[in-house]
Amino acid sequence: MSQSRLTELTWREVRRAGERGIALLPIGSQEQHAGHLPMGTDTLLVEEVVDRALALLDHEAPTPEIVRLPALPFGHSPHHLFAAAVSLSAATLGAVLDDVLDSLVTSGYRRVMVVNGHGGNDEIMRLAVKRFALRARVTVAACSYWTLTEGEDGAGRPDVTPGHAGWFETSLMLAAHPDLVRTPVPARTPVEPPPLFDHPPHPGLTVERHGEWERVDGSTDDASAADADRGGRLLDDRARGLARAIRAFDAASR
Repeated sequence: MSQSRLTELTWREVRRAGERGIALLPIGSQEQHAGHLPMGTDTLLVEEVVDRALALLDHEAPTPEIVRLPALPFGHSPHHLFAAAVSLSAATLGAVLDDVLDSLVTSGYRRVMVVNGHGGNDEIMRLAVKRFALRARVTVAACSYWTLTEGEDGAGRPDVTPGHAGWFETSLMLAAHPDLVRTPVPARTPVEPPPLFDHPPHPGLTVERHGEWERVDGSTDDASAADADRGGRLLDDRARGLARAIRAFDAASR
């Protein structure tokens, strides 16, 4: 597979790669992840899924040409500022994505894929992609890494996927970066009533109530039973989903 990192290419190599290649941009966040996970969890995990997906594609043929950008480490995280976060406003994150996409197109790229690792970025990212394709001759794709598979390996718990600083993310971090997980992970005290952002009163509703994240102490579910083996299987499953998505995007956008 023809894989390269933008930071390691000369400008002429960037231009040549843009003629046929896909520019791949991971985006994450820096925000509280309860007391046991680091601030950069979302960035670390999206990079891990991208690493594994590209490794899978590297063993297949024919394979798409990928130019990987450095991960954007900041996202839209105002709901985590009650503890600590480095947050971009929705308008700023949208503008940053607009500028990155515009720079890539000006540099010769006509195909871009954005891979997200933080739930708070998702709507902003998708809007930026839709808006950009209206004004530039480009094909742009966007996804959050946990949305590309149904969890066919059986390791998942869909009721807590992706959650926040809970069983899913903690299992993934135990597999990818065990040295950064503060163990033992304490059990989460049950919270009543459950937060409305995770348990809306009616299907299809998006509900936010002031102070909910602080009330649940920064996590959505109990992470004390997180498991590195299952986390590794979940990472591989999401990587397979991303690899399939990259291949499908490549075939559809040639």
